[in-house]
Amino acid sequence: MRQLYTIFLLILLIFLTASSQAFCAIKGGIEYSIPVYYDNISETELAEKGKVPYFNALKLKDGEVNEDMTLALNIYSILQNKNPENVDYPVRLGILYDKIGKDRYAKGELSRAIGIDSKRPEPYFYFGEYYYKRQMYRKALKYYQRAFESGYGLNYDTLFKIGDIYEKLGDSRTALQYLKDASAQSPNSELDSKIQRIEAFNSANNEYYRGRE
Repeated sequence: MRQLYTIFLLILLIFLTASSQAFCAIKGGIEYSIPVYYDNISETELAEKGKVPYFNALKLKDGEVNEDMTLALNIYSILQNKNPENVDYPVRLGILYDKIGKDRYAKGELSRAIGIDSKRPEPYFYFGEYYYKRQMYRKALKYYQRAFESGYGLNYDTLFKIGDIYEKLGDSRTALQYLKDASAQSPNSELDSKIQRIEAFNSANNEYYRGRE
């Protein structure tokens, strides 16, 4: 598999001709520029080739960089140069840069995606993921809510994360609303246990305050 990726990169770098542009790639935590010739590459074909390394890269541990990660960053950088109006390319680059801890690049790509199409929910959702991972919950909530308003109103992950953040912020009633909506989309025992725990907490609080009246 490694040899196939190496061969593919060599083909891109050696045999393709036309105008060239440089872009920033990451390997081993080091930034460097590679001249890539892309004018004669089919966008559809290249996008298809990018799927396997992209999804393999998502399986890596945070901060880990291997050939899949590098290849995915290279391919989506080329695709973005070929079609700068496609919002999916900066979203995927943002996700990859976030995964390897390149915060400035991650935020830059997701901001670019929002600039291309501010009505798409994906950039907001992954901005939420960016801040949630860093335990910056209020900022994460703002972006998850924008994703919710932009088309992710029935998205399980969005509903769950909004509910989870409200719980973390101490608003258990609002948390329950979103968590129950998430459960309606994809019931599971772990979420059911979470809902039951919050309901028990709310019930205990209600009993406590009634006893003080």
